[in-house]
Amino acid sequence: MLRLIPSARTILSTGAALGALAAMPAFAQDAPAGAPAAEEAAEGEIVVTARRREESLIDVPISMSVVTGDSLVKSGAADITALQDKTPNLTLQIARGSNSTLIAFSRGVGQQDPLWGFEPGVALYIDDVYVARPQGAVLDIFDVERVEVLRGPQGTLYGRNTIGGAVKYVTRRLGHDFKASARASYGSYDQVDLVGQVVVPVGDMLSFGAAVAQYWRDGFGTNLTTGAEHYNKDVFAARLSAEFTPSDNIFVRIAGDRVLDRSNPRHGTRLLPNGADPVYAPTASVYDTRAGIGDENRVETRGLSVTGEINLSDTLTFKTITAWRDGSTDTVIDFDNTALPTLDVPAEYSDRQFTQELQLLYEGERLQGVFGVYYLNGRASGAFDTVVGLLNTTTLTSGTVFTKSYAAFGDFSFDITDQFKISAGLRYTRDEKTGTVFRRNYTGIRSPYFGNATAVPGLIRSDYTNSRDFEKLTPRVSISYEPREDLNFYASYGKGFKSGGFDMRGDVVLTPTTVNGYDPETIDSYELGMKGAFLDRTLFVNLAGFYSDYKDQQVTIQVPALPSGIASFVDNAGKGVIYGFEIETRVVPSRNLSASLVVGYTNADYKEFFTFIGGGTTPVDVSDQRAFQNTPEWTANASVTWSEDLAGGTIAFTPSVSLRSDTQMFEFVTPALDQDGYALVDAALNWTSGGGRYRIGVAARNLTDARYRVGGYNFPGALTGNSVIGYYGPPRTVTGTFEVKF
Repeated sequence: MLRLIPSARTILSTGAALGALAAMPAFAQDAPAGAPAAEEAAEGEIVVTARRREESLIDVPISMSVVTGDSLVKSGAADITALQDKTPNLTLQIARGSNSTLIAFSRGVGQQDPLWGFEPGVALYIDDVYVARPQGAVLDIFDVERVEVLRGPQGTLYGRNTIGGAVKYVTRRLGHDFKASARASYGSYDQVDLVGQVVVPVGDMLSFGAAVAQYWRDGFGTNLTTGAEHYNKDVFAARLSAEFTPSDNIFVRIAGDRVLDRSNPRHGTRLLPNGADPVYAPTASVYDTRAGIGDENRVETRGLSVTGEINLSDTLTFKTITAWRDGSTDTVIDFDNTALPTLDVPAEYSDRQFTQELQLLYEGERLQGVFGVYYLNGRASGAFDTVVGLLNTTTLTSGTVFTKSYAAFGDFSFDITDQFKISAGLRYTRDEKTGTVFRRNYTGIRSPYFGNATAVPGLIRSDYTNSRDFEKLTPRVSISYEPREDLNFYASYGKGFKSGGFDMRGDVVLTPTTVNGYDPETIDSYELGMKGAFLDRTLFVNLAGFYSDYKDQQVTIQVPALPSGIASFVDNAGKGVIYGFEIETRVVPSRNLSASLVVGYTNADYKEFFTFIGGGTTPVDVSDQRAFQNTPEWTANASVTWSEDLAGGTIAFTPSVSLRSDTQMFEFVTPALDQDGYALVDAALNWTSGGGRYRIGVAARNLTDARYRVGGYNFPGALTGNSVIGYYGPPRTVTGTFEVKF
């Protein structure tokens, strides 16, 4: 039989499937082969379930990957950063020094610096709500239907414009049936996960839902100075929602969420000694630290959204999305990794945002389209001390960025024939930004802002407020040809835009032009692709080749600048060219066996990179000495799922291996920090009862116990304690899970 999954209407209502239609396989990484419905389904696809395996038909002329929350949970994924193992040309990492700040790159485009006021290169959405700041954005896997990864510029269909792609975290709709589930996990390092969800209908029109999760885990290492856990986890998360459907034509959803992260701060580990002093020597374990700044860390994020849909006619739908979010961070980073305040940074951040989006959607026989307007009002602020203990000096940096963004967008598709289809979109964006930056030297360990009332004030290095406006028209166009059912060829072009802003670390003494802020960056992205099902729908293949012309890339440069501590400035680097390809395949030779292979290749090369060298006042082109950060040339993943009927249920075994080639942490080569290529081997074994009520699972991740860096800082020199420190991905872990559904 054919079944149009519920998300098809959702994608039409958000405009993301407006355009030429193509066959796109849904990759179920670890689903039992006999499962009666799609484990992992892209929005808008038609799923054939008669043969008891995923066989999909959708037509979306863009490169995207879709992973269900269920498959992530079964694989033992700790959070959404596990998506980088399953998705080509993607980097998702926990930011250096953080537990819950997200760093994202796709096809070479992203933003490593999580300082307040900077726009991410890859956008994160929780349902249809754009999350403007990376703090608290490392989302855990609960109450999630699927996660979609869209590659390339986005913005003519919904939400905020984004230059490098989007990650959409889609929660489950409640429906009008009572449902409840509970999941408990225990694993390595005394990991304990407790997750509960419930849906309670009240009549036929109203439903309430709640999902609560608590995650605990001891540290992978120890703070050898304080005795505290290092790389531990203590996170509480909750979502409450209500859905109201007074008629077939009206749908209203109210949703609220809160995440509280009280894990200890990650201080990293020293990679280089500083003379013969043993306190400055690297620790025996890469997960240990000697940081003396303390172990207090608190990150809280909250959100509230109201979504409404009204079907005005058989072809016309009105949609409104109103959302508010805020967050706060209090943390400390010990850059020198010793008990001394050689290079310490206590910090705090806060942000809030309000967004309003209105959409009008049309779905005719041959013409489909969406027109929308978008508004964002945000405030991001923060402060931190840069303590250089050997000089008994501190530099306080503080500031605020106000952002107002206005946009209008439209995207329309027309079926010329049953085989040829065209689609075109246009977005107008205007961003208004005001930045305030204050930076001052003090004599003493910490400034008065962070508790040292006896600190002696010194030179004011920055004290300014400035405003700038940025606006841009960004088009998108695609054409596709479907010679037969289940086979589609497409070509597309899109322009991406990220507005400029103000560097919150800007030092007027060292870089006077910082008061003018930095300029926008743009990208012109071209893509050719094919999506198809072959061999009587036992083989699914997605291919995409891309070429991007990247201009004025915003790059953060941080260098020691004693006695002021650390100087930072944002360069609009110049020009870069990025090209590559992605292959996603899945083969289902029988109902008991399936296999998938994902391969990504990215070649990113700077053609111009202008920056100031050695205190000079004239920019110098150093493109031959720079490379794209967080962009491995090759990424790959291979997995096999074997399943059999057992004890009234189904048992499925899924081993997998993920590979990433050499990765450069910064634009300049840093041998002590840059990560060689590595492989991660995982395996999962899950038994699910008939009807799916009970599940018992065991998931092992990083079976070879590989050590691999995911970030670092580079402040060499005697006065900074030769502070070259690295942050590492998790070691080998094994987790057992019991889940029951009511």
